[in-house]
Amino acid sequence: MGLLEFNKLPINTLVGADWNTFRRVTSGQTIDPKYRGKFRLTKAVCRLLSTLAPIQDKRYDRLLAGKPLEHDPVFILGHWRSGTTFMHNVLSCDRHFGYNTTYQTVFPHLMMWGQPFFKKSMSGLMPDKRPTDNMELAVDLPQEEEFALSNMMPYTYYNFWFLPKNMMTYAEKYLLFNDISPEELKVFEETFVKLIKISLWNTGGSQFLSKNPPHTGRVKELVKMFPNAKFIYLMRNPYTVFESTRSFFTNTIKPLKLQDISDEQLQENILKVYDLLYHKYESDKKYIPEGNLIEIRFEDYEKDAFDMTQEIYTRLNIPGFSEARPAIAAYVDKKKGYKKNKYQYKPETVKLVEQHWGFALEQWHYSI
Repeated sequence: MGLLEFNKLPINTLVGADWNTFRRVTSGQTIDPKYRGKFRLTKAVCRLLSTLAPIQDKRYDRLLAGKPLEHDPVFILGHWRSGTTFMHNVLSCDRHFGYNTTYQTVFPHLMMWGQPFFKKSMSGLMPDKRPTDNMELAVDLPQEEEFALSNMMPYTYYNFWFLPKNMMTYAEKYLLFNDISPEELKVFEETFVKLIKISLWNTGGSQFLSKNPPHTGRVKELVKMFPNAKFIYLMRNPYTVFESTRSFFTNTIKPLKLQDISDEQLQENILKVYDLLYHKYESDKKYIPEGNLIEIRFEDYEKDAFDMTQEIYTRLNIPGFSEARPAIAAYVDKKKGYKKNKYQYKPETVKLVEQHWGFALEQWHYSI
């Protein structure tokens, strides 16, 4: 157990941003009075740590910048709380995959030097379980890369964790790429490739394994960047996703936010974003070349993770399953006793989901 409780952190994850990103994200934004102390402390630590970023930049330029990627990535897509973390952990047992780590999400500029010291400090402070469910947390475990991207550039959806009043604006620009400028898109492309190369260098993998719900709205751009990328799309019971996402967002935003948002507004945004993300994926998946996409119900995957993982490798023509078989089997067996949060669907939940997300219930044949 870490020394600090997640919901009582005196700083937020922007401490690991480079100074330009911190300044661009927060400049001109309203910081609510009760978070100004957290903002000032985060700003001070960020300013100090960002002086170290040029050291990594020089190493990156010398060692990695000019090296092409050996393989296009494998992307695990799906709305938050759709089981993407479990699948990410299963597939990352394959050592040929490289991935973004939990440490990297907070300190993406302290990867290629000084990592042992900063990682040890972070490990001593963070909890060993995610505060919103029972999934394990550790500095070297796979993690979604949007948190790292939010500390490497100002153009990410996860700015909403800090500035939730802008949540829907960030969704249009940086989740769906509807209003993103060509200049911003170019920065996204260059930053993402840099993150991938550092992730592969750090984990020793040869192919990047991505688990990042925001990428579900960026399929067209990802195919443009990586024409032979493989995509795995997870769908989960929308009643469960709604309850779980509301709990996850409500709890996760507490130590990160610098301004308040009401529970009612957050819920309304969750309902809207699911709709937008679902339909953006449905409209853009046609850009994925035939044979490079598999769509799965999480409930089916959870029941038979090992065999379905083998099927994913086969259908997407991903190499390495034979070598990874023992590690994948061991992880899946270990998780058979994992106790998930159980959700009782209240009448208002049923009504909201059926009213706003009926299209998902119908297309994927879900019911109470």
